[in-house]
Amino acid sequence: MHNPCAVIPVYNHETAIGTVVDALLAEDLPCILVDDASSKSCAAVLDALAGRERVYLVRLTANQGKGGAVMTGLREAARLGFSHALQVDADGQHDLQDVARFIEESRAHPKSLICGYPLYDASVPKGRLYARYLTHVMVWINTLSLQIRDSMCGFRVYPLEPTLGVIDSARIGKRMDFDSDILVRLAWRNQPMRWLQTSVHYPLDGVSHFRLFHDNVLISSMHTRLFFGMLLRLPAILWRRWRA
Repeated sequence: MHNPCAVIPVYNHETAIGTVVDALLAEDLPCILVDDASSKSCAAVLDALAGRERVYLVRLTANQGKGGAVMTGLREAARLGFSHALQVDADGQHDLQDVARFIEESRAHPKSLICGYPLYDASVPKGRLYARYLTHVMVWINTLSLQIRDSMCGFRVYPLEPTLGVIDSARIGKRMDFDSDILVRLAWRNQPMRWLQTSVHYPLDGVSHFRLFHDNVLISSMHTRLFFGMLLRLPAILWRRWRA
């Protein structure tokens, strides 16, 4: 069964979210909006969007962070009977012209996680661009593999069953550490992954919730936690790789 939807975490992106939803609906993709305790003005925009056909709204009373909102949306997607979910940012940075290509790849390989690896334009902040390379190296170490080409691009199609299996059995980062954390833990379980290049722009509405100090501390802590987790799982990881 392949019954996909889009999951969009939203925190005060009232300017861009309507454009994102329009693009997804034009690709015949139902949308699950997760209001991560946004302002009243953004909440009003989301309420209006939720009145449209095939748009669902989940509202969090306290801000959970990007990862917490995505995990809430993935659980809601499964509850509604969807089998796969395309994670999309609400600020318009993802190239929504690639939606059909990602969904078709998922339909052709329904057991695989379809991951985007980014092609940036001049709008990308240089500090964040260079910092990604450190994350790449740490992810390769923590997975004992070069399989993950980019763990920080959140434009990806999750098969819900294995993804929720990880979410429900591990402590996954709830903020900007989520995208890398979930990918490493899925790799530990030999989750098949396929990679498609996609353009990334920063951002359509000029709103970024990346906190330079706090989120870098969270990401560094995540890498440290995953490194020791890798050491504990080392025999099992190598055994599964050998059997595969």
